[in-house]
Amino acid sequence: MRVFLTVLFAFVGASICSAADLSIVRVWPGYRTAESFERISEYFGKNEEPAAQHIVRTQPSERTGYYFLVRLKNENTEITGAHFELQIVTPFATLPKTFTFDSSIPHGSHAFQLGLTGADWPGKPKDEAIAWQLRVLSSDGTELSRTQSFLWSQPEKK
Repeated sequence: MRVFLTVLFAFVGASICSAADLSIVRVWPGYRTAESFERISEYFGKNEEPAAQHIVRTQPSERTGYYFLVRLKNENTEITGAHFELQIVTPFATLPKTFTFDSSIPHGSHAFQLGLTGADWPGKPKDEAIAWQLRVLSSDGTELSRTQSFLWSQPEKK
């Protein structure tokens, strides 16, 4: 009985700790063209494999757009059903817009490309996000990690 309880508490403890052991290491926002995603395998008739590269787009059929290259570090087991919530102020709108990207987060250190594509980023290559906040949420909506740009944290002027 004692061994069973020890194993049970170890398993439950590992699943509870997964939220605390997920961190956003770095975020690099920037514009990318469709050509920057082309791989040699596509010249031989294969399709892009976004799951293998952790590429998630708002408009999956469009590649060109504004991307957030997010480096995550997950110390525990895979987090299934997670999603990224990106709030962004763009040069095209005065109010923040929210975008959600669904993706499981495997164990270890991984990079994710979160792309605002098609009509979600009507800008040109030199356009930049004004301010942004990125949160990683569990399947039940619990915040696992958060980061934001410098301008996001600035108080509103009255």
